[in-house]
Amino acid sequence: MVTKPLFRFGLNSGYYTLTVQTDVWCSSGAITPDGNLFQTGGFNDGERRVRIFSPCRTCDWNEIPNGLTAKRWYASNHILPDRRQIIVGGRGQFNYEFIPKNIVANKINLPFLSETNDKGIENNLYPFVFLNVDGNLFIFANNRAILFDYVNNIVVKKYPMIPGGEPRSYPRNGSVVLLPLKNLKAATIEAEVLVCGGAPKGSYIQSLKCTFMAALNTCARIKITDPNPEWVMETMPLARVMGDMIVLPNGNILLINGASSGTAGCVRDVTGWEQGRDPVLSPVLYQPDNNIGSRFELQNPTTIPHMYHSTAALLRDGRVLVGGSNPHAFYNFTGVLFSTELSLEAFSPAYLDSKFNELRPTIIAPKSMSGIRYQKKYTIEVVLNNDKVDESSVSVTMFAPAFNMHSFSMNQRLLVLENEKVTVVDNSMYNVEATTPRSRNITPSGFYLLFMVHQDISSQGIWVRLH
Repeated sequence: MVTKPLFRFGLNSGYYTLTVQTDVWCSSGAITPDGNLFQTGGFNDGERRVRIFSPCRTCDWNEIPNGLTAKRWYASNHILPDRRQIIVGGRGQFNYEFIPKNIVANKINLPFLSETNDKGIENNLYPFVFLNVDGNLFIFANNRAILFDYVNNIVVKKYPMIPGGEPRSYPRNGSVVLLPLKNLKAATIEAEVLVCGGAPKGSYIQSLKCTFMAALNTCARIKITDPNPEWVMETMPLARVMGDMIVLPNGNILLINGASSGTAGCVRDVTGWEQGRDPVLSPVLYQPDNNIGSRFELQNPTTIPHMYHSTAALLRDGRVLVGGSNPHAFYNFTGVLFSTELSLEAFSPAYLDSKFNELRPTIIAPKSMSGIRYQKKYTIEVVLNNDKVDESSVSVTMFAPAFNMHSFSMNQRLLVLENEKVTVVDNSMYNVEATTPRSRNITPSGFYLLFMVHQDISSQGIWVRLH
């Protein structure tokens, strides 16, 4: 399946056509610290390509032949503290490599990937990769995870298997987030991972017989920084496979898209992926700071099924852009259960409701695209309704833009900055002092969306560059 025409939307003239030269099907990628989009791998002629897009009005894709050491299809990327990218796994690739390439070996074996490979079905593609706050990588595949020292090629810790042992990785598409990082001045910062949904064992084989097993309705949450971590299980109000999880500016998690029965299909079946049934039209909000039993909240439904090959991304204004759905090998609009979907729609979380306008902050300064440094205090000027301000519930958050593919938003990360002081300037003008993270292990350098949050109501974001 080749998807060569791509589009960039402009503010004044609609959209601009962009063109890639090689097959990007099921590739991976990341936004680099200097703001370029790197897309890596793909199918056939695209499997070893590195594609670079720089954001300018006249820019188009630049492709590097043999930019990868190994063929990468269904791999995962992550930005590292030293500004490089690591690319982990892919079909038949039980290894990892770096961009830019190492001057020594650049295809390094990772036995964990072969250990989590279920013969004939895989269940470990698009491994879930997050940078832990100690500089090591949390890598989840199939139904278990490791903490990995990529510098020395050493497994630092093996995490317990998720209770029940059901697979969560592609093609049993669960989804995952690193929960918001808080208390960034603490000597030991806690980091937690939440994995939700997926399809049970045997679901693919049964789907070939037109029996579509119910998707998983559980989430598993773990403190990856604990000395003796354990998974804590929670039950979602709706079962979901092929869903997406987006971290919102106020720290809540949106679960959106997907199906309630069947599976994402199998990577070996290149004729189509029509094994999903019963679209889940209603998003769900997960509130991680609430007590267990009161964390999930149903949201208003869409009318458009977003199944296989759908996607979601946080926008600067706080909405979540949702698009796509195509379980077929080609575009197919008629005579099928779920037609190819080319539309885009936006989900507006509750904090965008006009009834909260009096609580909503507006950032006046700094201006968008400002540069900021690690472990520095910065003053953010905001406008807030003077009669409604609760200074104790004002926070500053930073969101790292993600590359979304098959239920995994690579590099997605939200930081809650340390508030130092909230000062009234005059009338509705306030200065909020906040301190940036102390090191690149906590979060890599690069571009972030900075939000002001007041009583869970988010401002529009501004772009800042952390370096």
